[in-house]
Amino acid sequence: MTYEGPGYSCQIYDGTMNSDLYQHILDTTLREIMEYYNMDWSTAYFQHDGDPKHRSKSTVQWLKANGVSYIDEWPAQSPDLNPIEHLWHHLKLKLSLYDKKAKGVHELWERVEKEWNSFDKEVCRRYIDTMPARIKAVIDTKGGSTRY
Repeated sequence: MTYEGPGYSCQIYDGTMNSDLYQHILDTTLREIMEYYNMDWSTAYFQHDGDPKHRSKSTVQWLKANGVSYIDEWPAQSPDLNPIEHLWHHLKLKLSLYDKKAKGVHELWERVEKEWNSFDKEVCRRYIDTMPARIKAVIDTKGGSTRY
């Protein structure tokens, strides 16, 4: 998700996501998204959460080696502070509106791609632009729940 739009969907293959797979996604899909939106690492901040694969030594080395500026300190259990969590929620709502359950992984993936690609930059900007208010709300509640 960027200020210019949702990026394009990336299917995670069978198996467990680990640091190596995460870095592969960063090195391929994220690079392609950055190029697609004509974005430069020097003017972008990358945000991910405290998941071990995001904070592993090898991932941090990859980020540094590739000149990626990223938010290093991140509070645990803080979906209010991650705009993509709200986009995921919106995606799940759209998927729940289908009359019939997907017949398999392939059909589910087609639906995910269709709905993900329906998000425009205005939706993404709306979520990102609310970040200052979200941060203030978390500070005001001393890290507690917010209306977001």
